[in-house]
Amino acid sequence: MNAPWKAGQGNRDSFAAYICDDTTLDVLRPVVVEMGWQPEKCNKGGLRNAVQSLAVSASPNILIVDLSECGDPLNDINALAEVCEPGTVVIAIGQVNDVRLYRDLLASGIHDYLLKPLSSGQVRDALSEAQAVFSAPKAGEGEVAKRHISTAIVGTRGGVGASTLATSLAWHFSQDKSLPTALLDLDVHFGTGALALDLEPGRGLTDAIDNPGRIDGLFLERAMIRANDNLAILSAEAPIAHPLMTDGAAFVQLEEEFRQSFEMTVIDMPRNMLINFPHLLSDVNVMVLATEFTLAGARDAIRILSWLKTNAAQVQPIVVANKAQPNAEISKSEFEASIECGVDVVLPYDAKAAVTAAKLGQPFIEANRSHKMSSGIKDIAAQIIKVGDPEAEPATEAPGAKGSLLGKFDLKGLLAKKEKAPESA
Repeated sequence: MNAPWKAGQGNRDSFAAYICDDTTLDVLRPVVVEMGWQPEKCNKGGLRNAVQSLAVSASPNILIVDLSECGDPLNDINALAEVCEPGTVVIAIGQVNDVRLYRDLLASGIHDYLLKPLSSGQVRDALSEAQAVFSAPKAGEGEVAKRHISTAIVGTRGGVGASTLATSLAWHFSQDKSLPTALLDLDVHFGTGALALDLEPGRGLTDAIDNPGRIDGLFLERAMIRANDNLAILSAEAPIAHPLMTDGAAFVQLEEEFRQSFEMTVIDMPRNMLINFPHLLSDVNVMVLATEFTLAGARDAIRILSWLKTNAAQVQPIVVANKAQPNAEISKSEFEASIECGVDVVLPYDAKAAVTAAKLGQPFIEANRSHKMSSGIKDIAAQIIKVGDPEAEPATEAPGAKGSLLGKFDLKGLLAKKEKAPESA
């Protein structure tokens, strides 16, 4: 509701208020006239009336709601958020003088909270500050465009571990590299992005598909769930009875918003999405193609790589052979000869480590930090960063991240001591 940028204001009223008592209305109306708005926009009735009205009409740019009759203000504000269009600046008024309530309301997206009885000066200042929100420059406007790398994780077949790679890469970028990261799980009915992190997916992705026109930065803030300080996830568990009815516009809009809000985007993309929505790769930098050393894996890798050259030539593929075993159907050299390119990373198969991660509700790379597969995932991440931004300095590890053994010693100091020490016989 409290979006710090210019919302689409063309067909929306500048102001509306829903007030419970006549005394507050008498204070508010003269100030509203002074601001150049119509006093008829000051309606009788509090938050409940506001929710009913905005459910069937466009939201104003600035909205004042009275919480005096609310038994649970925070829960009622969430009901308002369901019907209030993004970009609306909401000012709440009430009669509960509680610092904790004030902070919780601001955290929920309210612009300000005014305590009754109101004064004309108090109302005038609050409305002036609300107006200033729309004249403020858009976040990042006039600044140099920041780096953004978009990576699609595609499996040649189901069960090759593409989702495991997606969650681990997103976690590594966000936790170990301290990069603001978005994880988008496009398996709308059976996605495991949130499940792998022991999180509830919510309705964010299905809401985006149903209402692509409402997608903006504020929508993302409400719809995405946080896995850590730098990782936000958009996933779904849509009912199986509801088929995916979309032209892909919502997914493209989501990718655009991710570029504005994050430095890294990791997209867990089922292979059928390439067929149905090929335009999803138009702004992707890297594709991690997860496969296995099998005949079917080789065949489908050939087909997807060929499709990539024809339909998204700007995307750099990284071929990852997952679940590698000594007795594979075909050898690594035979596989590379078949697909006519090299395998960039080979990840070993370890069912026990995968079970450990599932039981802990953690991504593989977090649950098995010393595992050889985790080292391979870090190699993939390094290649993604290099491909997406060849001139960028390597990202620094977050505080507390495990460093190398040699890094713990002062090598220069040891060498200096060795030079000063007398030669032994």
